[in-house]
Amino acid sequence: MKFSVHVEVNLRPGIADPQGATIERALPKLGFAGVSDVRVGKSIRFVLEADDEAAAREEVEDMCRRFLANPVIEEASIHLEASERLSV
Repeated sequence: MKFSVHVEVNLRPGIADPQGATIERALPKLGFAGVSDVRVGKSIRFVLEADDEAAAREEVEDMCRRFLANPVIEEASIHLEASERLSV
């Protein structure tokens, strides 16, 4: 099966976010008042072939641990959606 995968990687709570702080300081200067607690993360999307959803989730979790996120300072949130079946 094919799975559409969306991984969101964000800094863990308590980890300083200098990009978020810069954005938060800049927005009021541009006329956008009332913005606070800005955090910057990354969004990764791809298609994965796997036997089933459990196998797909396990593989994506391994990708996150080994490459997509730094487990010391980041958390990864995984969203899977079954796509079309592969033709045989």
